[in-house]
Amino acid sequence: MKLLITGGTVFASRYTAEYFVKRGHDVYVLNRGSRPQPDGVKAMIADRRSPGSRLRSHSFDAVIDVTAYNAPDVSCLIDALGDFGCYILISSSAVYPETLPQPFREDMETGCNSVWGRYGMDKIAAEKEVSARTACSYILRPPYLCGPMNNLYREAFVFECAEYGRPFYLPQDGSMKLQFCHIGDMCRVIEAILIKAPREHIYNIGSPDTVTVREWVGLCYGTVGRTPEFINVDSSVPQRSYFPFYRYEYSLDVSLMLSLTGSVTPLEESIRSSYGWFRDHRELIVRKPLMDYIDSKLKGE
Repeated sequence: MKLLITGGTVFASRYTAEYFVKRGHDVYVLNRGSRPQPDGVKAMIADRRSPGSRLRSHSFDAVIDVTAYNAPDVSCLIDALGDFGCYILISSSAVYPETLPQPFREDMETGCNSVWGRYGMDKIAAEKEVSARTACSYILRPPYLCGPMNNLYREAFVFECAEYGRPFYLPQDGSMKLQFCHIGDMCRVIEAILIKAPREHIYNIGSPDTVTVREWVGLCYGTVGRTPEFINVDSSVPQRSYFPFYRYEYSLDVSLMLSLTGSVTPLEESIRSSYGWFRDHRELIVRKPLMDYIDSKLKGE
């Protein structure tokens, strides 16, 4: 297939581009050319908000939009495209209000989530724009993405704490639950959609299981060959100042996704592959001052 993938240079979009190149597809990426391009792609260098006329002469079997944050991102790209088959939008689980019963299902109403705020509302607007503007659209709603090429300071932060032999400052008792989606599983869902053209058009994606913060940190430390010493932090301390995730627990029902793919990547395998990539690409991590906060505000308390 001839595919257009937005982005293509960082984490989710880069992994997606390389995934489909390896499977023999004709992959075009749309980005501003500020970072190295993946091997095997055809780069369309432009801002997605103003790509000019260069896309109109191409006919794509599918557009895989990994980098849209809001409705204008979608509308500007669709306005610039020529013929295309289906449009697959990577949205977010942030579109579900936290007041809904969990696990969240695809048929539930979307709306404002007080934790995610504007980000979630913009993703809802992007979803509506795709559905209104395209004859064939699919929407994927992942929780936290993980796996190789993740340049965010999530697993990387825990890996570094483990490598330095630091104790880990744990939010409260560490029982808060997280849900992850391995980036390779996201690509497998996209691939299944391209092949099967399923009847359902909205999919929660990710692992069917959640993991506690304590368990997740333990797996990350174990991958480095260490056992964490935990220090519990009171809820009065702003969690994002010393820990990479919001104080927010949720879960997605991924039954529809499993009907397409049948299985997911085990979290242990995901963390191992993430650490393998991290060791060779430390310079690409977008770090935050979490350790600085711990050392200046929490140590010794």
